[in-house]
Amino acid sequence: MSQTEEPDRQKDDESEDESEVLEESPCGRWHKRKEQVNQGNMPGIESTFLAMDTEEGVEVVWNELQFSDKRVFKAHEEKIRTMFQNLMVVDHPNVVKFHKYWLDVKETFARVVFITEYVSSGSLRQFLKKTKKNHKTMNARAWKRWCTQILSALSYLHSCDPPIVHGNLTNDTIFIQHNGLIKIGSVWHRVFAHELPVPDELRTPLKIQQDEHRTLHFFPPEYGYVDDGTAVDIFSFGMCALEMAILEIQSNGEKVSEESISRSVQSLEDPNMKEFVQKCLSQVPGQRPSAHNLLFHRVLFEVHSLKLLAAHTFLNTPYIAQDTLLEEKTKQIDPHGVMASIPRKGQAVILWRYSQVSSMELDKFLEDVRNGIYPLMNFAVSRPHVLPRALSQSQEDLQSAKTPTPEPAEVETRKVIQMHCNLERRDDKARWHLTLYLKLEDKLHRHLSCDLHPNESPQTLASELVHYGFISEDDCQKMAVFLENAIHKDQTPLH
Repeated sequence: MSQTEEPDRQKDDESEDESEVLEESPCGRWHKRKEQVNQGNMPGIESTFLAMDTEEGVEVVWNELQFSDKRVFKAHEEKIRTMFQNLMVVDHPNVVKFHKYWLDVKETFARVVFITEYVSSGSLRQFLKKTKKNHKTMNARAWKRWCTQILSALSYLHSCDPPIVHGNLTNDTIFIQHNGLIKIGSVWHRVFAHELPVPDELRTPLKIQQDEHRTLHFFPPEYGYVDDGTAVDIFSFGMCALEMAILEIQSNGEKVSEESISRSVQSLEDPNMKEFVQKCLSQVPGQRPSAHNLLFHRVLFEVHSLKLLAAHTFLNTPYIAQDTLLEEKTKQIDPHGVMASIPRKGQAVILWRYSQVSSMELDKFLEDVRNGIYPLMNFAVSRPHVLPRALSQSQEDLQSAKTPTPEPAEVETRKVIQMHCNLERRDDKARWHLTLYLKLEDKLHRHLSCDLHPNESPQTLASELVHYGFISEDDCQKMAVFLENAIHKDQTPLH
């Protein structure tokens, strides 16, 4: 199956100054630049650079873990591989994405290079500081949306098997995109700081950053002990929620005192918000609610669950998830038509007409749902996400592996949000030509085409698309149903 890809943000290879490229990944896809960035990925370690993903035409972050003692690296190489492979399967719209990693072993030293998503809009701390400087207050709806997204990410991490404890959640490691989407960075901080057996000189910068006075109040009393767990993140989240509500907790110049935190909590005017924050900031870990339970707190209730479920179902249906579908459908509707009615005994029937629903507001709501602003996780059953202990080879390993059959360059994890297809009969009348147009969740477009053979079924085609990395495993069944419907519509059996 052939393909062409057309990202919304056009690639411009000529615009990338080759003199700015310090290094390339073994596969040539990632180009490291001179500019250093700090997104909370590895606090205290400055080996983080801006880089270019030449395949998708987007900026990413190039991170490096240096091992000056090669013997230490070799002794724990297998554990390092397993740890990084597990991090690669962490996939949530509100978590900064971990893309790729590879090992670079030299004669005198070793390093691990890993590529992560780049969020350019800035941290929560920067946003709150700017908001206060402009003498503005936090919008209550924005506060609810951000809390919901952060909790959705924490609920996902804590439900993994084994649970992933963030351990470094502050307003410096939470990022806000221009469309209001929250991204949590530094998910791998605790893994590096506590589970990776690295030399003291590497661990020391992490310790220094951890003990900085300006962020010390984000960590609960039990932080750092062997028996601390997911409740650590709930305390940190509660402090983030408090700062989002009041913009800044006053400090004495060095650190934030318990008295300042208490005064800040008492200053909250909304009693539900105050109770919500107080539960998170409990000094007893066992008394703090789980992230999943906090998602059901009444203070966060903004969108009715039925409306949210309907929106997600609408957008996950392949043959109707079109950008212009809502506009096209609303043009055909009589605004005075009745869409629902409520009969009442002994009283007039309450009528709800289409004119009472703004199509523009509905369109904006659907776009927000599509972008991850309203996650569905808080209405889903909490179940463990098992992290596999062994994954397929990385892209860099595949470059050097000799195999007689084609293998996928990498596993596709992005979801398909829009799909169209076209069927045309070949000149010999014995075969059909299939053309697929796919739009992925990061706005990447894929144009795929192939000839259909009589013995091929829609399920076989969908499985091939997964195998060669064109769609994710989660979209396999959806693609099979979509192809089945398209073929049935054309009344063209494949087998």
